[in-house]
Parts: sequence; structure tokens; C-alpha cells
Amino acid sequence: MKKTGALPDPIRTLVGCDAAYLSGITIATATTVRYADLSLLKIHSTSEDTRFPYIPGLLAFREAPAVICAIRGLRARDYVCLVDAHGVAHPRRFGLACFVGLALDHPTIGVAKSLLYGEVRDDKVLDREGRVLAELVRTLGGKNLYVSVGHKISLKDAVFIVKHSMGSSGPVPIRLAHDEVTKRKWQIKNSNQVC
Repeated sequence: MKKTGALPDPIRTLVGCDAAYLSGITIATATTVRYADLSLLKIHSTSEDTRFPYIPGLLAFREAPAVICAIRGLRARDYVCLVDAHGVAHPRRFGLACFVGLALDHPTIGVAKSLLYGEVRDDKVLDREGRVLAELVRTLGGKNLYVSVGHKISLKDAVFIVKHSMGSSGPVPIRLAHDEVTKRKWQIKNSNQVC
């Protein structure tokens, strides 16, 4: 793969992140996996009060503080980050993946499960002017994912990395983060810490 200059050379680690909500709390988990074999290296979770209401298209203001905190808690270096959200395939061309990438100043990829903005033609997501915003990639289980640039990466490199990290239900770093954040959510709920 011919990589853009901002990517680590060679890529050794990937970070994945996801968030969940429970009674006014945002729970975020980040994982680090080895690029070569996608083996888990580290997990870090955090939780904090949810400070912003749910408003479609403004997910970054709701999730970013906890997600960024979880990623920083990994103390990872020279990684590429995969975010369970959109990057530039967003009505404002600046989704959660862009926000996280800019805040951390690391190459970041948006990997979303649903189309938020644009039109799909020949596995590309295009804006009204015909510019490519994202590419449609399928999981090993056949589900559609929308891969877009978050920060410091080309779409070609982003798609390559997502395909490399793909498991049956999506990219392994994000799936591991999702599994862990779901587990944390139920632990908090069952511990009676939340009314």
C-alpha cells in the first residue's frame, strides 16, 4: 500500500472506539490492536455525565469528550484510529471522526453503519456536486459500512485499512470496543449505580 505521509510507516497499531449511554451517563471504550494480526493489546473505558442532548448531525458534541478521554487513556502512539461514526460523509463535512482526529492529531477513519448524507452510486457516496465523500465497504457478513476520511488520511488508505481489519460484523478494533462498552453499560446498570 502506498500510504499518505501522515500515516505511520509501517502501521503497527489500530485504535477503535465506541460509546453508549445510560441514564445521563456517556460510557466510551477504546481498544488498541496489533495491525499485523488484529490481536488485542489494550482496552480503556471511561464514563462521564452526558453534557449535550441528542441532536441528529451533532453527535460529536455529545460523544467526543468521552471518546477522546478513552483513547487518551490507552497511551497509544503512532496509531490509526477507527471511529464508529462518520467523517466527512456528513452534512457539515465534519462528523465525529473528524472531530476526534483533529483533537488527537492522528490519522482517523469514520466507519458508519448507516448513510447520513449523500447518494450511493457504484459503491461511492457522492454529495450534490458529485464529489466522493465515502466508500461503501461490506463486512464479511455482508452488511454495508460507510467509510470516510476523518483526519490525516486519504479515502483510498482508509478503505484499505478498514478492509484489512474487517471481521464478520465490522472492523475488529471497533467491534472489540463495542463489545466492551456494552459490557460496561450492563455492569453499571446492574450495580445499581444508576437509577
